[in-house]
Amino acid sequence: MRKPSSKQVAVLAVVGLAAAGVIAVVVAGNPFQGSGRLLRPADAQLVAQGRQVYAAHCAACHGPRLEGQPNWRQRGADGRLPAPPHDAGGHTWHHPDDMLFRITKYGVAKAANLKDYDSAMPAYEGQLSDQEIVAVLSWIQSQWPAEIRARVDRINAQAQP
Repeated sequence: MRKPSSKQVAVLAVVGLAAAGVIAVVVAGNPFQGSGRLLRPADAQLVAQGRQVYAAHCAACHGPRLEGQPNWRQRGADGRLPAPPHDAGGHTWHHPDDMLFRITKYGVAKAANLKDYDSAMPAYEGQLSDQEIVAVLSWIQSQWPAEIRARVDRINAQAQP
């Protein structure tokens, strides 16, 4: 079996975040079940909560303006990829909501089913509630331009079984 490239792993990492979210919310009684949307970037109250969660748990690595770490596509001396940007110039928006949720909750390796993958991205299961994960990811999405959010809507629709 071929080892995935760093770009593939980074893509899978973000996709994992989204998928985990949908599963967790569906299991918990997701009111948006079947809509293809887990995150709610237009929900002002949820987005305000997400901004606080991001500042407390994410900004140290992903940057206060979602800019990520320098050279985020190149592995460091420790073999890990730096934190990617979550702004419109990054790759986060290429993934459905449920994958973004799973990466955030369970970590990259578990979300992407990569047994031996080592990532600096922590799993937030037990640290953040599902609601907080949905809030922070909703805040991130709320920062993207309308055309990117429209693309995300299409990605989510295509990800539905």
